[in-house]
Amino acid sequence: MAKLILRRTLQMIPVLLIVLTITFVLTRQIPGDPVLAALGEQATPEMVAQMREEMHLNESVPVQFFYYVSGMLQGDFGTSISYNRPVVTLIANYLPNTLQIALVSIALAILIGLGVGTLSAIKQYSFWDYFATVLALVGVSIPRFWLGLMMVLVFSVNLGVLPPFGMGTGGLDTVLHMVMPCICLMVAPAATFTRITRSSMLEVINNDSIRALQARGLKSTVILWKHALKNALPPIVTVFGLQLATAFTGAILTETIFSWRGMGSLIVGAIDSRDYPLIQGTVVLVALAFVVINLLTDIAYMVINPKYAAESMKKG
Repeated sequence: MAKLILRRTLQMIPVLLIVLTITFVLTRQIPGDPVLAALGEQATPEMVAQMREEMHLNESVPVQFFYYVSGMLQGDFGTSISYNRPVVTLIANYLPNTLQIALVSIALAILIGLGVGTLSAIKQYSFWDYFATVLALVGVSIPRFWLGLMMVLVFSVNLGVLPPFGMGTGGLDTVLHMVMPCICLMVAPAATFTRITRSSMLEVINNDSIRALQARGLKSTVILWKHALKNALPPIVTVFGLQLATAFTGAILTETIFSWRGMGSLIVGAIDSRDYPLIQGTVVLVALAFVVINLLTDIAYMVINPKYAAESMKKG
């Protein structure tokens, strides 16, 4: 298994390099001059020339890319043009806020999805099963930005029970500010977990091994939670990895709706101000999050399903 994990880790390097290259090239295609955007129209030609020299913007794109990669390998992602602070420092300040709502929402989604999906499988073709299935389809179909705006309209504007924007001042106030962003992020993953859990559990509980356990007189709760759910976990773990990565990127749009001071506001601000180093740093971070989460998902899948690890080793 260690060799397989090492191989998967090495496969991350070309993926990140491709993402970095594409991001670097596309960033240079954004209309406007980042130096003028940072210094303003009143900047003197000398100031503009000095800043362009410091950012190596007078060099060709391949030379600029070489400077950026060499600095990144030393842990230097550059200095933000608009904030005049190291990109790493800005990411360290904003990332915890994004993780806060992303992790809470995905935790709630897995709890709701596992519970509702399992109950739906147990009560197949019942009213509850049909109701949960329809609800899951609606949850998957609702656009996140529309849901966020409707929640603000209903719970903040009309009812006045929840704060619409911002992060609060700490304690209960912050918790209240987290409610709508977390629900907005949670709905689609919870619906997805519900559907995949129902499908996986139905396949397992109709298996001969589960019927044999029932014939031996084991309690239904023991069979369900100790045996059935364990065998149903592999596809759920795969979906969990995808949904966790999606929750991280989905938080970007959610943060924009609710003015949550996280990576979303940082990325949007960087694009608006043509902040090359900040755009590149944040996109590389998102790509890194995706590949690391996929790696951890593969490891979890191998632990749950050793046959998968053995087959992967044979193919490798």
